[in-house]
Amino acid sequence: MPKIEIVTEINAEIHLCFDLARSIDLHQISTSHTQERAIAGVTSGLIGLQESVTWQATHFGIRQKLTAIITKFERPFHFRDEQLKGIFKAFCHDHFFEKIGKKTLMKDVFEFHSPFGVLGNVFNYLVLTNYMRRFLVKRNQIIKEFAESDKWKLVLKGNI
Repeated sequence: MPKIEIVTEINAEIHLCFDLARSIDLHQISTSHTQERAIAGVTSGLIGLQESVTWQATHFGIRQKLTAIITKFERPFHFRDEQLKGIFKAFCHDHFFEKIGKKTLMKDVFEFHSPFGVLGNVFNYLVLTNYMRRFLVKRNQIIKEFAESDKWKLVLKGNI
């Protein structure tokens, strides 16, 4: 089972970073390159405990849907989303936040199981793990960009 860990240092308050990471609207902005959009469940605003979202996106030239649910939620330190339905056999994505002075350390831990047994494992090794790492790094850079500027106001709309 592949595991990706990414740490992003953000010059912003922990609550702001936490809320940006769970913003459906910011997620859609950060994944525009895959035409990702929320089509069911929580489709805008902030997602919370036991709420789900269904995403539709194009990856590897294939349009697909994925439904995830928030299974753990401790604002502003941690939340977890897990796949309910989708292309993965399973995934678990933990988002951790730690206040360090005036900065926030945001840590993603993304573990996933691919379908298709040995072929899935080969695809993970050759393609998918690096693809998912780049996907998460890009998303985190957008969170950082919004948190470190006034852009966050475009997506949080008074939720902070």
